[in-house]
Amino acid sequence: MGISYKGAISFGLIYIPITLHNVIRTNDISFNMIDKNTMSRVKYKKTCVDCNDREVKQSEIVKGYEYEEGKYVIFENDDFEKIKSKKDKNIIIERFVNLSDIDPIYYDKAYYVAPDKGAAKAFNLLLQAMEKENKVGISKTVLGTKEKLVAIRVKNKIMYLNTMFFNDEVQYAPYMSETTNLVKQELDLAINLLNTMTKKFQPKDYVDEYKIKIEEAIEAKIAGKQIIRKEEIEGNQALDLMIALQESLKNFGVDARS
Repeated sequence: MGISYKGAISFGLIYIPITLHNVIRTNDISFNMIDKNTMSRVKYKKTCVDCNDREVKQSEIVKGYEYEEGKYVIFENDDFEKIKSKKDKNIIIERFVNLSDIDPIYYDKAYYVAPDKGAAKAFNLLLQAMEKENKVGISKTVLGTKEKLVAIRVKNKIMYLNTMFFNDEVQYAPYMSETTNLVKQELDLAINLLNTMTKKFQPKDYVDEYKIKIEEAIEAKIAGKQIIRKEEIEGNQALDLMIALQESLKNFGVDARS
């Protein structure tokens, strides 16, 4: 597991050198773009707009900011590092909050946090204190070329860092619940159904079934077989709500009619 970031966490006068490591690995199935007439791969070329679409090598490409139409200032990778302050490079915890205070909608990417050489004692001190009090550390830091809001949290003796979206990045909900006249029996049945279906969340119970179907389809194609669409029964929205709730409970062995 490679290092994604090397820096430090600090709170008060405590300074803890740390490294970040990716939590998520990508298991996507890769497809190439193919010319269906020649069965040859299609490549994307980067071309220069003002030089008769001349192809540009990756080594010749730099970042440019357009401050006037057609006028740019160039930024090399080293320029971004030069403007970072010590605070930008480190993770200075500004405050601690309760885990329940954070709406999960604000979470983005997750990283494992590990102590760097010689920092194990201070790291474990912070880890145990946070886990005991169920607190999350909030900070800002620059990762790459962007400042990120981050949350540092602990669960089962493992420290995580979650990058978060800033408030102005989160869009308003397109729908707010309307006032409707609910029959008490319908609500009671719905609550009964929710409780009947409630189990402990076990991540291992869930696998990417669509990925498995794609892998099977690939094998079928290689073997010269056709992919056959499976007929499925669609939900019936016109079904009476009370009947739908009673029948749903019946499928779980609960008699809701009594």
